[in-house]
Order: sequence, then structure tokens, then C-alpha cells
Amino acid sequence: MTSYLFVLAVGLVAGAVSGVIGTGSSLMLLPVLVFAYGPKQAVPIMAVAAVMANAARVLAWWRLVDWKAVAAYALPGALGAALGARTLLALRPEVIEAALGLFLLAMVPWRRRHTGRGRRLGLHHIALAGALIGFLTGLVLSTGPLSVPVFLAYGLSGGAFLSTEAASSLLLYVSKVLTFHQLGALPPSTLLQGVIVGSSLMAGTFVGKAVVLRLRPETLSLLLDALMLASGLSLLWAAWH
Repeated sequence: MTSYLFVLAVGLVAGAVSGVIGTGSSLMLLPVLVFAYGPKQAVPIMAVAAVMANAARVLAWWRLVDWKAVAAYALPGALGAALGARTLLALRPEVIEAALGLFLLAMVPWRRRHTGRGRRLGLHHIALAGALIGFLTGLVLSTGPLSVPVFLAYGLSGGAFLSTEAASSLLLYVSKVLTFHQLGALPPSTLLQGVIVGSSLMAGTFVGKAVVLRLRPETLSLLLDALMLASGLSLLWAAWH
């Protein structure tokens, strides 16, 4: 019960953070879910929760969604997510943990190198990024640090960025969840756990938004880097022990 309440508490905070910076919920919840349920069960749980979390962000900024960007990103991305999910289920748990940890650690220098360069992407760039990030979403659970700079470079900001990135990610995670269900990796108990965790993320998105908005952008950026470093290191530790 204690570990279960801790997961919900982390979910509430994670929902608040991701409701402002566009990512971070999976980074915060990933190590907690892996330790509580194991890597292969944690991934489907987080996929269900991510569907609900992204739906909450879309609802919060519904009128600002750029549907052209969503279609360009999510259509190839959904196919990539299904392929990545199938690849994920064929791997050993310790391989998954190590891959997730290395991926999160690599995102810190990658994000700092490509954020704020002023490059403007077109819809064809969005589609290409969607296919690649979609596959990684199916394989490594969280690719928010990758999708965030893509939509910022497309020219979106504020509510338009948050809602468009969320709508695109929502379709990717729906594809991933459907693939897990088709392959028998989403039994009713796992689905229920995902819905409960997702409810805490949704609550965090709406309840904690006002608090997190008071933080400076530089502080939020450092927070995201710290989350990725802590999550990556903890998963590597789990893989080696």
C-alpha cells in the first residue's frame, strides 16, 4: 500500500510538471513503476497513463491545437510506435532497463545542443521526426525530450505547443496501447493500474499547473535535466543489480 500511494503521489507531481513543460511525467514515474512492477509490466501501465495525461493537456488547451502538425507527426509516428512496442516485448527485462537508462542519459546533452538554435521545421520534417520518435516511443517508453524541441522548432509556443505536442503523443500512445493489447501484454489488472496512475497524472495537470507556472523557464529546464539524469542512473543501477 505504501509503494502504491507513493506511485500516485509521484504521478500527481509529474502531471503538474508535464502540464507546463510538455514532458517529464514518464521520466518521473518510470523508475518508480519499474521498481514497483518490473520493467515489462511498467511499460504498459505507463502507456495507458500517458494516454490519459496527454488527453488532459489537450483538453486544457483544446482551441489552440495545430491539427496539421498533429497529422503530419502522428500518422507515421503511430505506425512507428506499434513497431517499437513489438520490438520491446521481445527483449529481456534487464536489456530494457539498461536501454532506457542510457537513452535518458543521452537526452540531456542532446536536448541542450538542439534547443534554442532558432531553426524552423516544416511539415515534412515533422513527419520524419514523427516516424523516428514514434518507434522510440514504442521501444523506450518516454521520448518527450525529443518531441519537445521538434514542435518548438516548428514555431509553436505556449498553449499551442502544449496541446499540439500532447495531441500528437496521444495518438502514438494509443497505437502503443492497442499493440500491447493485441499481443496479450495488457491484461485487465494492468489496464486498471494504468488508469489509476493516469488519473493522478490528469489531476496533476489541472491542479498543479498554477504552482508550476510560477517557476522560471531556466528552472524548469534544469528540472527536466535533473529528472532525466536521476531516472537514467536509477534504471542503469537496476539493470546491473
